[in-house]
Amino acid sequence: MMPARPTPQLLTGWGATSATLASVVRPTSDTAVMEHVATSPGQCVARGLGRSYGDAAQLAGGTVLDMTSLQAFSLDTDSGVLRCQAGASLDAIIRACVPRGWFVPVTPGTRFVTIGGAIAADVHGKNHHGAGSFGQHVHRMQLVTADGQSRWLTDSDQAFWATVGGMGQTGVITAAEVQMIPVRSGSVVVDTRSYRELDDLAAAMIRADADYDYTVAWVDATSRSLRSVLTLGNHHDQDGPLEFPRRMMTVPRWTPRVVNGASARVFNELWYRKAPKRRDGQIMPLHSFFHPLDGVADWNRLYGRSGFLQYQFVVPESAFDVLPMVLHQLRGIGAASAMTVLKRFGPGNRAPLSFPMAGWTLTVDVSVTTPGLSRALSQLDSVVLAAGGRHYLAKDSRMAAEVLAAGYPEFGTWDKLRAELDPEGRFRSDLFRRLSRET
Repeated sequence: MMPARPTPQLLTGWGATSATLASVVRPTSDTAVMEHVATSPGQCVARGLGRSYGDAAQLAGGTVLDMTSLQAFSLDTDSGVLRCQAGASLDAIIRACVPRGWFVPVTPGTRFVTIGGAIAADVHGKNHHGAGSFGQHVHRMQLVTADGQSRWLTDSDQAFWATVGGMGQTGVITAAEVQMIPVRSGSVVVDTRSYRELDDLAAAMIRADADYDYTVAWVDATSRSLRSVLTLGNHHDQDGPLEFPRRMMTVPRWTPRVVNGASARVFNELWYRKAPKRRDGQIMPLHSFFHPLDGVADWNRLYGRSGFLQYQFVVPESAFDVLPMVLHQLRGIGAASAMTVLKRFGPGNRAPLSFPMAGWTLTVDVSVTTPGLSRALSQLDSVVLAAGGRHYLAKDSRMAAEVLAAGYPEFGTWDKLRAELDPEGRFRSDLFRRLSRET
């Protein structure tokens, strides 16, 4: 078999900022990945479907391994164990497995994520308070290390936990076994609550943990009171089909910037007004509950050619007051967020670079053209760190190296493990070049 030829390609993350040119290789087998890592000079990094918001899956002047051709998977319908290649997407897995009675244990806000990406970012979902993050449901994974060798790792291996949340810096994930969860239908029973004050929302979210598998809140960051809508869900326990929309609307490449201060205020107003003050028992398709934005292809283009960033952090439960402080400061500089999301995390796991920890996580989307944004976010970084919090690497596009080290106390331990697995620094990304102050 002829090796895949590299193709020069300009790459960005989902935020469409900081584009860099790399040689993209699309391996079609585990063996091809091993051969490339063993024989090719220079640095490389794996890439899935490109849904990290910043520069985590790009490498200026290096080689990017596009893993999306490795997409085979099979399901043991008795045990719910999914055996899959790393390029298999959650979208394909959900479509194939839900009709057979199994759903992914954890899903982020988009189903267009690969298994390898889900492990590398240790993605979380609306059920973290009960289910934890994705890496906790992986039985084992196959990793190609810097010597071009492939090895299977289990949760008894230090390398396993260095790879979970390690953003592709320990090697290339090529396959995994994941424990799915049983479901009866392709729908969710949803309860909805609206709140005028953020403190009332927080109290309701704490109470909801015991009764609901999934909880998430939308916050109107353009309002002074930070009004909100809380959505609560459990899998529907009656048999029913899996439904997905037949057509997906696409935002054209030439679309000018649509999200601005005025449009964000209008969207937030309409979103809050359409939400009921209280509604129980709504039956909602999986795609509508878990992945509403997936109904609009290339929605990131709504922020224009300059792109946007997503600022996501977590703080301990006792530091809830940080949340309104952050939102009011961003509102003060005119940072218009059309979609601000609040979730509660349960305890974290053993992975040194896994983002979740017990507490509150807030996500804000902001156009990079917002005046004074860089300075404001640097100030907010200090506020988050002082409260004992940290920032999500899969969403980051501008964090300083010292912020990473301060937010992840076990970063030094992780970096030693990474160096043992990759002593010559073969696996790198623009993200870690930036966070290591490399050029």
